[in-house]
Amino acid sequence: MASTIRARFAVILVLTLVAAARHAAAEVSAPEPLSAFPQSLLAIRTAAGSVINFKIWNADRPSREEQGLMFVREMDEHAGMLFVFAANQSVAMWMKNTYLSLDMVFIDASGRIAYIAARTTPLSLDIISAPQPARAVLELKGGACAEFGIKAGDRVLHPAFPASH
Repeated sequence: MASTIRARFAVILVLTLVAAARHAAAEVSAPEPLSAFPQSLLAIRTAAGSVINFKIWNADRPSREEQGLMFVREMDEHAGMLFVFAANQSVAMWMKNTYLSLDMVFIDASGRIAYIAARTTPLSLDIISAPQPARAVLELKGGACAEFGIKAGDRVLHPAFPASH
């Protein structure tokens, strides 16, 4: 009798664990394809006078902000993703499930580049932040800022920064 109760308990336990695993797997949704993200054009005017153009994806809602460039394995050097926040704020980013090295460009409310975290480490859980609050973060392919001569103080031209035009 005791062995029958133990066997039934073991079966119930296994079924409960299987159901919990299925529920957890269902909650982890597949990433949204980047083709579904809205896109826009963005330019950076360097102090040297160059204008570099980018076609960017806009992380325009919390689920897209959370996903960012996770799972992306290739990206053109003139592509990127823009995260715009409601106000200047302390911003913390990471590289979880991000296979590419990125340049994270922290932008102030006036559209000026305040800080660049260059060539971030793929798949790292280290927190990446600027020393001061930012209004937005532009993620570019790692090394793009060095390649194009983009530096702190340069101006970002995009509708998110109306004062920057």
